Amino acid sequence: MFNDLHTDQITVYIACGYTDLRYGIDSLAGIIQSETNLNPFTERTLFLFCGRRADRIKGLLWERDGFLLLYKRLEDGKFRWPRDRSDVEKMTAQQFRWLTEGLCTTQKQTVKKVHRI
Repeated sequence: MFNDLHTDQITVYIACGYTDLRYGIDSLAGIIQSETNLNPFTERTLFLFCGRRADRIKGLLWERDGFLLLYKRLEDGKFRWPRDRSDVEKMTAQQFRWLTEGLCTTQKQTVKKVHRI
């Protein structure tokens, strides 16, 4: 489910740092409202959370009639989760794909464009 989300049709926010994954829908929605000043009831907006063990993540997505709580646990490997800040970052579709493939969401270096004269 996570890997098949059409991220070009939804907005994805990642909660950097650690989140207690024992929290349910109400607690995660409360974190979104109180700590990020974002509205968890925004349609087509996915909020992602990761605990201390980086092998599992939770996602919270508002649908018109209620919340969808997504949970993914990797059997072998860990998600590369940004731990240096405790705020929320908006992710691009490319960054979401990198995350679900086990890659770092922030690349250190990109290929530089060459402009020919």
